[in-house]
Amino acid sequence: MGLRKVPAHRRTGKRAAGKTPCRTGGSAPNVPGMDQRITESAAASPAKARLPRGVWALGLVSLCMDLSSEMIHSLLPVFLVTVLGVSALSVGIIEGLGEATASIVKIFSGTLSDRLGKRKALALAGYGLAALTKPMFPLAGSAATVLAARLIDRVGKGIRGAPRDALVADITPPEQRGAAYGLRQTLDTIGAVLGPLAAIALMALTAGDVRLVFWVAVVPAFAAVAVLALGVRDAPAGHRPQRPAPSLRGLSRFGGAFWALVAVAAVMTLARFSEAFLLLRAQDLGMGMAWVPVVLVVMNVVYALSSYPVGVLSDRVGRGGLLMAGFAVLVASDLVLAFAAGPALVLAGAGLWGLHMGMTQGLLAAMVADAAPAELRGTAFGLFHLMTGVALLAASVLAGALWATVGPAATFLAGAGFSAVAVVGLLAIRRRFPL
Repeated sequence: MGLRKVPAHRRTGKRAAGKTPCRTGGSAPNVPGMDQRITESAAASPAKARLPRGVWALGLVSLCMDLSSEMIHSLLPVFLVTVLGVSALSVGIIEGLGEATASIVKIFSGTLSDRLGKRKALALAGYGLAALTKPMFPLAGSAATVLAARLIDRVGKGIRGAPRDALVADITPPEQRGAAYGLRQTLDTIGAVLGPLAAIALMALTAGDVRLVFWVAVVPAFAAVAVLALGVRDAPAGHRPQRPAPSLRGLSRFGGAFWALVAVAAVMTLARFSEAFLLLRAQDLGMGMAWVPVVLVVMNVVYALSSYPVGVLSDRVGRGGLLMAGFAVLVASDLVLAFAAGPALVLAGAGLWGLHMGMTQGLLAAMVADAAPAELRGTAFGLFHLMTGVALLAASVLAGALWATVGPAATFLAGAGFSAVAVVGLLAIRRRFPL
């Protein structure tokens, strides 16, 4: 069902000659009047309309949690290898299992948020659980403890991820979704920039006391929980999607465009294995432990600077072409990292990796929201994250195995190959579905 045209004077309170209603883009809503009511609350020009406060608050929550997480994760792979003595393959297994756990949990939390008709409570539970795991990292004395901490932390991520992403769609006008997801991703990534910078500064101030850095990282994690509890609300009752009946038949309502998008994203994820391997590549080429987090700083600065502009642009020109360009950038990144001869080229490859992330992650989220029925958005994000998480597990284990048996260059060359396959797949799918 398409949106009915709404005269300008009904949106603004006065008649404005020559103005036409905004187009929503994406699939038509499945709840009568819901997306229309959201659209009527937006300004006539999507480019000038302000995004809802809830989107900004969710972005700040992501910023604080990523600040905490990246203070730990920017040092964790090297900590595991040099302090705890584990192998690159073990690092890949730990990272892959963590992300796969998060993705499996997302399908349940997303579906539950659809059934409840509310998203915030589940998001709060997920962020709270993640905050509670942070003290486990400085206390870890073995790889098993780190694995347990990562798994519990990722369960928290799984609980919050799909409800949070669906909540962004619930509270945002359809014609602003690219900008909304881009903004949330930008704020998230600013936290991912500040985290490694804080880790570098604290490593210098504490003479390389990694465990003390991990303790400091506990503080912003609990700040994220406080911001979510006080600053975010569920969508108003009139804008919430209709609650679906408990039935597996709801899966049949996801069209071919949704499943095609999931398939392409899964193949792309095989090329985008854990970022831990970027850090190990820097160390392998001579970068000291205290400076390894610079790799994530470079990656996330580019990621943060590109996410929001790309999201806004996608609202105007469409998402498919920009997504394809993002996949091509990942091919270039993998090739640079494969043939890097020193830390400078690793930083260049990390910058391209960040550009790829900025050109794909927000767009994929907006495309899932566009393609899914409104009342099944939580389930849709859960399915999407499940498939990409399983692919990330396979990718990280494969990357670790190639690193250990063939060498670092083989890991990134394999990534370039999978990226090229994703580009070809997207080209074929776009001929049938208007992605």
